Amino acid sequence: MTDTDAPQLPPQAPATVRDIMQPPVTTVEPNDHVAGAAYLMKHAGATALVILDPRTGQPAGIITDTDITHAVADGKNLDEVRIHDLMTASPVVIDQGTSIGDAARTMTGGRFRHLPVIGGGGLVGMVDITDVCEALLDPELSRPPATGTARRK
Repeated sequence: MTDTDAPQLPPQAPATVRDIMQPPVTTVEPNDHVAGAAYLMKHAGATALVILDPRTGQPAGIITDTDITHAVADGKNLDEVRIHDLMTASPVVIDQGTSIGDAARTMTGGRFRHLPVIGGGGLVGMVDITDVCEALLDPELSRPPATGTARRK
């Protein structure tokens, strides 16, 4: 059989963040203690938490395991430091329809490891650099699922 005899598959649309994001996202309040954020990260298996604006439901900040590591290295007491002291305010967010390639460009351009995902008027998930790399390296992950549901690990 030659290449011309092989059945031609229809071109696949690039996979979107919706296909690889991790919902639901754990959120915290800006006045919570950083020790509480570290506890939530450990038990949720998360490396970042989102702080929501209570009026809009949109991400107002993000705190990551790296932020907490820096606080520990600086000798700060995590039971006294508040999340608002360490969080990145007004984080870059992406829409759930963003292609994986565009998400990768946003992450590398901004040197981000986490991006909150918005859709339907609010936060719907989180994508991290591992999700994006796995999708770019695995051709099966680079295609939207046939059933139209998000792929879960």
